[in-house]
Amino acid sequence: MSNKLKFFILIGAFVFVSLQYGSNARYAVSQLSTKTIEVYLSIIQGIHDRIEEHFFQQESIKKLREKNRELEEAALLSVAFASKLNNLLEAQGKSEYDPKLTLVQAISYANLGNHYRVWLDFDDFNTSKIYGLVYQSYTAGIVVSEHGKPLGLLQGDPKSIFSVNVGKDRIPGVAVGNGENIQVKYMPQWTEPKVGDEVVTSGLDTIFFAGIPVGVVTQVVQEESYQSAIVKPYAKVSAPLYMYAIK
Repeated sequence: MSNKLKFFILIGAFVFVSLQYGSNARYAVSQLSTKTIEVYLSIIQGIHDRIEEHFFQQESIKKLREKNRELEEAALLSVAFASKLNNLLEAQGKSEYDPKLTLVQAISYANLGNHYRVWLDFDDFNTSKIYGLVYQSYTAGIVVSEHGKPLGLLQGDPKSIFSVNVGKDRIPGVAVGNGENIQVKYMPQWTEPKVGDEVVTSGLDTIFFAGIPVGVVTQVVQEESYQSAIVKPYAKVSAPLYMYAIK
């Protein structure tokens, strides 16, 4: 049977059904068409979603590869710098510079009403030392001994205190917790700290090594005998589960 004949038979059958059964047949055909369109649109949407997901994954992989290249470069430069520094120290008869980090875990709040104090799971904790805490490459606070146990004082706590430098002129100051922000105190009157200056650790307190980013100055305050600054910290510290302690 030819295709043309099949087509005319199908049309004839459709006309017969339409005449014989009237509106019921047309309704059935209409419903069938609607379902077909719905299935078609669903398939198209599924294909579109999969394509978008694929391109999102591709973009994420690209960004991760770029970040990995940056980290590899930074690691190589750090090794080169450390080697040169230690050669210089060796020539001067001093011990080599070898800072170490250890991963610590926050296990509970010390007080439920204070989110800036957390008990830590800290291997090889030395009760006689104060440690610096780092989160996502930024300062996060300090670790002190409380009843012989490691207590993390996140940098919003007023007892989280460490030494810093402010701006390109490396203005000396002391960072003190101030709720959500940090206050840098005891900057000399003759210095010129500015809004937008970056604050980094000085390394002079043996809590942190030098150069760890802390935050940015948002306000400079003139005190009686010194200047202070309000600093917006880089780290959004709200009791992160894991941090690094500087040993």
